[in-house]
Amino acid sequence: MEPAYLALYRSGELKRRAEMLEMRLASCDICPRECHVNRLKNEHGFCHSGHLPVVSAVCDHHGEEPVISGIRGTGAIFFGNCNMRCSYCQNYQISQDPGHQASKEMGFHNLAEHMIYLQDELGCHNISFISPSHFVPQLARAVLEAVPMGLRVPLIYNSNAYDSVTSLQSLDGIVNIYLPDLKYACGGRAEKLSHTPDYVMRARQAIVEMHRQAGDDLVLDDSGLAQRGLIVRHLILPNELAGSRDSLGWLVHEVSPRVTVSIMSQYCPTHLALQIPELCRKISIAEYSEVLELLDELGLENGWIQELDAAENYLPHFERDYHPFSLEKL
Repeated sequence: MEPAYLALYRSGELKRRAEMLEMRLASCDICPRECHVNRLKNEHGFCHSGHLPVVSAVCDHHGEEPVISGIRGTGAIFFGNCNMRCSYCQNYQISQDPGHQASKEMGFHNLAEHMIYLQDELGCHNISFISPSHFVPQLARAVLEAVPMGLRVPLIYNSNAYDSVTSLQSLDGIVNIYLPDLKYACGGRAEKLSHTPDYVMRARQAIVEMHRQAGDDLVLDDSGLAQRGLIVRHLILPNELAGSRDSLGWLVHEVSPRVTVSIMSQYCPTHLALQIPELCRKISIAEYSEVLELLDELGLENGWIQELDAAENYLPHFERDYHPFSLEKL
């Protein structure tokens, strides 16, 4: 199956969208923060990012869901900085250290070359843009550069779901697979733990738009690799801080009971979490089992469940070559 972004390139639509997105950087409203700084002149807002993309790591990554990683892995592009401030972020070294990340700005042509390297030299099945919410124009521009170099694999948008619906609409047909988080069901908790009081509203709006573009069902090729679709990730937090019942119930009743989910148990207290009583431990067997029972109760049948011991082995990919994402099919 040919990715839709190739037709957009041939028609000139991809170039038009990339240019329109880049113009919005002059008074940045790319993510829900809407800081309105001029990033074209390298003014920084909440995400501490200017015009060029900050790329913290590029690698073949074998620890994602089976339909993403396959045999040869996904081509992971980890963007630096973030538009959230999660106190328990496992990637905090690259998401919340803007001074260090400033040295990792990368030109668009260079980023495009990295994409081709992942595709052609490493044989990755797809390209995953990780934490792209504040770099949507840069993503589109890099794809525009990479297509004439031979880019042809599916593109994955792996985000925290704190995304602008307007920005997502500009990615319709460019992104093939959406892989958002659904972190919270309570604005108060989102504010306390991630400095993002409007997260619930914004994330739900974003996931609805992603679903509009991608539809109910994952489209797989003959090898079982995802070519198009939506996978919603939900990380179980201790003390029910993620609001799993409300979040997963919302998915079933407001999005679709057929939506594909990835239930993650890998939470491990890191960064500032050890200073927060509600977050300073891993999830319990009872908390894990409760979410599994909830899946049955809600009738969610499509997706994967991460094994309970995932937190014992997990480390962010940029710290070592591989981290296990052990999954069971729902």
